[in-house]
Amino acid sequence: MSRSGNAPPPAERPVCWVLTDGKAGNVNPALGLAERAGLAITEISVALARPWVWLPPGFWPPGVLGVDRASAARLTPPWPDVTLSCGRRAIGPALEVKRRSGGRTRTVHIQHPRMAIDRFDLLIVPEHDQLSGPNVEVTCGSVHRVTREKLDAAAREWAGRLAHLPAPRIAVCIGGKNTAYRFDAAVGQAIGADLATLARDTGAGLMLTFSRRTPPEAAVAIREALAGTATEIWDGQGENPYFGYLGLADRVIVTGDSVNMVSEAAATGRPVQVIRLPITGRADKFERFHAAMERRGATRPFGGTLEDWDFQPPDDTQRAADRLCALMSDSGNSAR
Repeated sequence: MSRSGNAPPPAERPVCWVLTDGKAGNVNPALGLAERAGLAITEISVALARPWVWLPPGFWPPGVLGVDRASAARLTPPWPDVTLSCGRRAIGPALEVKRRSGGRTRTVHIQHPRMAIDRFDLLIVPEHDQLSGPNVEVTCGSVHRVTREKLDAAAREWAGRLAHLPAPRIAVCIGGKNTAYRFDAAVGQAIGADLATLARDTGAGLMLTFSRRTPPEAAVAIREALAGTATEIWDGQGENPYFGYLGLADRVIVTGDSVNMVSEAAATGRPVQVIRLPITGRADKFERFHAAMERRGATRPFGGTLEDWDFQPPDDTQRAADRLCALMSDSGNSAR
């Protein structure tokens, strides 16, 4: 595991409660940052009770933990040194833990909290959220769990099982629809056709994973289009090969509906090309993110052909971990 140069030795590691709603898109960034900072992690998935599940955390009065019985049973003393939360539903409980600890527990949140930022010790916020302040660390994309060490270990583990695929090997990460982008059977068919043509023209081997958000009809269309090509598609059963695919990849192709997926792909240091999905809603934040990643040379659009270039992979997670370690060591960079 890669660790920040400021991280304390294991015997002195601060205790960190990682608070999320249990969704992978929130769990992975929080765990990734806590791991990189070398904290002693307790992962807690919180479920909100009514009426707090409907109310923005900025409207919660002091004294309200706001969680169901199962979650409340885990949010008890001794209080941690820091809570690291990600996702709107974890904000209220994190702030209440800080209050109940008498302010001893420091509060770090990933993403824009949509409330007064001075209630937090540190915020880790991507630049497309357009937030700044003395206690805000701005990243280009999302923080994550991908490190070169993890990728190399996964590559060794999966090398034998994927040895039948020809080079170059391309990891293909397929997401799904959201409020910004359309992803239906027609979009899946177009993506599948482009990937199939690429595989046949270049002789590449494809290592493809679908997201839980991938519409079934789109997944079927992609599978059908890739029939007869050198493609390994994970069926969602058994061990997840995601890190193995990224570790073995000479290149990565990823759909642009997920900041997390694109950020993780860029961390491989391999050329990353992004499949831009049809816009159907408010995509401003996504489009700002993609523009920023292209300016940094971390990604390029995928138009059906492969492009070659060199770039320095962004390491926002390390920079955020350094800021978190500085906060925990009271080195003067804390916003407290």
